Amino acid sequence: MAGRLDRDAAVILQGTLDMLVLRALQLESMHGWGITERIENWSEEVLCVGQGTLYPALYRLERQRLITSSWRTTENNRRARYYALTAAGRKHLTQEIKDWHRMSRAINLVLDAVKG
Repeated sequence: MAGRLDRDAAVILQGTLDMLVLRALQLESMHGWGITERIENWSEEVLCVGQGTLYPALYRLERQRLITSSWRTTENNRRARYYALTAAGRKHLTQEIKDWHRMSRAINLVLDAVKG
């Protein structure tokens, strides 16, 4: 299993966190802990999203009207704020994914330009 990103490499995550959160919410509405777990599981435990990073992102996405939130009861009978993707959020995510694939392809082209 690959290790988690070190502190310096995790800076990259800040630039992509909004996209990862929107992607985590694409399938269903979730509370913060669920979003964190989904990102960590999907990244095979490489990406670690702390509460101090996640909640400012959630508030920012809500202000941008890309997600909404509402209070609900969890399966453990606790109250938690659940976040859901809006139609604008779905559209934004689709464009972000396209942009990400284009950019990551370009970066890979540069990294692979000179071979041993």
